[in-house]
Amino acid sequence: MNPIYHQAKFINSSPHLKNTPADEGLEIAFAGRSNAGKSSAINTLTRQNSLARISKTPGRTQMLNFFEINERLRFVDLPGYGYAKVPLDVKQEWHKLMETYLLNRKSLCAIILVMDIRHPLTEFDWQMVEWCQHSALPLHILLTKADKLTYGAGKNTLLQVQRELKGFNMPMSIQLFSSLKKIGVDEVHQALDKLFTTAPQLEMAEGDVGQDG
Repeated sequence: MNPIYHQAKFINSSPHLKNTPADEGLEIAFAGRSNAGKSSAINTLTRQNSLARISKTPGRTQMLNFFEINERLRFVDLPGYGYAKVPLDVKQEWHKLMETYLLNRKSLCAIILVMDIRHPLTEFDWQMVEWCQHSALPLHILLTKADKLTYGAGKNTLLQVQRELKGFNMPMSIQLFSSLKKIGVDEVHQALDKLFTTAPQLEMAEGDVGQDG
C-alpha cells in the first residue's frame, strides 16, 4: 500500500476543459459506465469516505472532477456513461466532454477502466479499450463489486475478460476489486505506482510516488 494516495484532495469540477487545473504533471483518469463503482473505488483507494461523490442515482458524475495527490500527480473522475436516466442531449454532452478531454489533455498518462464484474465489457468499455490502444495509453481494469460473486466465479470472470482482451497490443492489466470488502486495494496502489512512474510524458522525480515504508 502506498500512503501517498491517502492525501488526495478535491481541487476542481468543470463541465469543460477551460476551467480545469493546468495541463502539467501527470493525471490518471477513472472511466466507467454509470453505477460501475468509479467514485466508490476512488474513495476506497484514498481511504476517504466522501472524497468522490457517490449517488444512488446513476449518472450523477456529470463533470470532470480533479483530485490532487501532490503538486505533480492527479486523479480525474470522468462522467459516467450508460443507462443513466437523463435526456439524450445531456448524454451527448457528457460524451463530447470526455472525448475532448481524452484527445486534448497532455498530462493524461493512463486510464483506470472500472467495470461491474457482473456486467463486464459493455459497449462503452470496448470503446475505451479501443481508444487506449489507438492512443497507446496504458490501461488498468478494475472488475468492481467482486464481493457480489463467489471467489471462484470472480476468478472465472477475470480469466474470461483477459481472454477477450488478449488481442489488444498495449500495456494492460486487470484485477478484481471490491470497495465494500476492500479487495484488491494493495494491487491497485501498485498499478498506480507503475502507471505514474513509467509515464512517458516526463521524468518523474523519485519521490513523487515514493512510499513511506
